[in-house]
Amino acid sequence: MTESTTRRGAGTAGAPAASPPPVPEGPFLVVGLGNPGPGYAGNRHNVGAMVLAELAARAGAKLSPGKGPRSRSLSGDGRLAGRRVVLAQPTTYMNESGGPVQGLLGYHSISPTELVVLHDELDLDFDVVRLKRGGGEGGHNGLRSISRSTGTKDYLRVRVGIGRPPGRQDPADFVLKDFSATERKTLELLVGEAADATELLLERGLEAAQNVVHPRS
Repeated sequence: MTESTTRRGAGTAGAPAASPPPVPEGPFLVVGLGNPGPGYAGNRHNVGAMVLAELAARAGAKLSPGKGPRSRSLSGDGRLAGRRVVLAQPTTYMNESGGPVQGLLGYHSISPTELVVLHDELDLDFDVVRLKRGGGEGGHNGLRSISRSTGTKDYLRVRVGIGRPPGRQDPADFVLKDFSATERKTLELLVGEAADATELLLERGLEAAQNVVHPRS
C-alpha cells in the first residue's frame, strides 16, 4: 500500500468499513540511514540515523557490531510500541546500505515487508514527516541500494523532510551539509516526531498511522 490520498467513494456509503489487517508481532527491522563517522553525524543526510538513535534510547537497546551477516552494521534488539524490533544502522556509506540491510533480514529471518527504513526526504519541507510503503526512491542512493539488494521496493518508509536546496545548490552537496542554525532549533522536535510516527506505524499499521500523522485536506 502506498501513501494514501484517496477518499471513500459515494458508492460505499453505508457499507461497513473494512477492518485493517492485524499488525504482525514482529520482529521488524528498523533501519536508520546515514553515512558513518563523526564528520557526517550532523548532516541532513543522516537524519534517519538520528531518529534511529532516539528509538534505540526509547527501547533501551544497545547498538553494537556483529559478525558475519551483521558485520557491516550496528544493531540491537528491543521492543517498541509492544512489537519486537531489531534496530540497525549500516556502517557502510549511504550508497552501500543495501548489503547490510539484506544481511540483517536474512540473519533474523525477517521479510522485507516488515522492514522500516528511516531516511531524509528532499521532496518534503523541513519539519514534515510522512509514512508510506513502496514507491520510487526519489534519487535517494540509500533507498536505491536497499531496493536493489532486497529485490523489492515494497518496504515501509518513514520520510523525514529536509526540504530542497536554495537557489542552484546541488542537492548532493546540500544533503551532505549540516542543518542550518535555524533548523537546529527545532531539529530535536523533528527527530522526536519522526520517532513517534515510527512507533505509531509499528503499533497500528500503515493506514491507521497515516491517518494520525498526515494532515487532513
